[in-house]
Amino acid sequence: MKLPKLKYNSDGLIPAIATDSLSGEVLMLAYMNEASLKQTLKTGRVTYFSRSRQELWEKGATSGNTQNLISIKFDCDKDTLLLKVKQSGPACHTGKDTCFFEEITFENPNTTQKEIPTAEIITELYKIIKGRKGQDPKSSYVASLLLKGHEKISEKISEEAGELIESAAEHGKKEITHELSDLWFHTLVLLAEKDIPVEDIYVEFKRRFGTSGHIEKAQRVKK
Repeated sequence: MKLPKLKYNSDGLIPAIATDSLSGEVLMLAYMNEASLKQTLKTGRVTYFSRSRQELWEKGATSGNTQNLISIKFDCDKDTLLLKVKQSGPACHTGKDTCFFEEITFENPNTTQKEIPTAEIITELYKIIKGRKGQDPKSSYVASLLLKGHEKISEKISEEAGELIESAAEHGKKEITHELSDLWFHTLVLLAEKDIPVEDIYVEFKRRFGTSGHIEKAQRVKK
């Protein structure tokens, strides 16, 4: 296997940043050497080099929290790798989904600059909704909705869609944003009720990229 000319450090290692292939969330930072990189590319299962044990380690080989490689890139300096992976279970040894869960608090001098949530917040919300299944319907709105089934959930989706249409015709951006959020929330509840992973929606959107809407619709009709 011919590898690109990468710049390893004096110990023969190169940093490897693993990100979730669907949400884009940064999961962890580890190191690879040439042997672990070759093994990763050969097997499709991400293998790193342990600096403490001085040996190769396949992610999740003992814990079951594996990483399947989706794609791999290197930066312009050729000294850092960026992996997109399909993560099974938590990425962090602490049990957290990502190793980057601690935050440094500070007074931001750029008061106008705020962190904007990305698609990962949809994934996180879906996980919370899924976690409400089987809980006490008296203490959880989502649990009560899931218990009532898809007919009630569909009724709520129809109701929220109507309110969104009304807001778009009669109200401003704030109201439209609020109603759209309600609609998306209830569609996520429907996905959870049907046991459809939210990732399937991301995949479907990706599939449609680069295809004319007219062509895509015509293909669906033929099916």
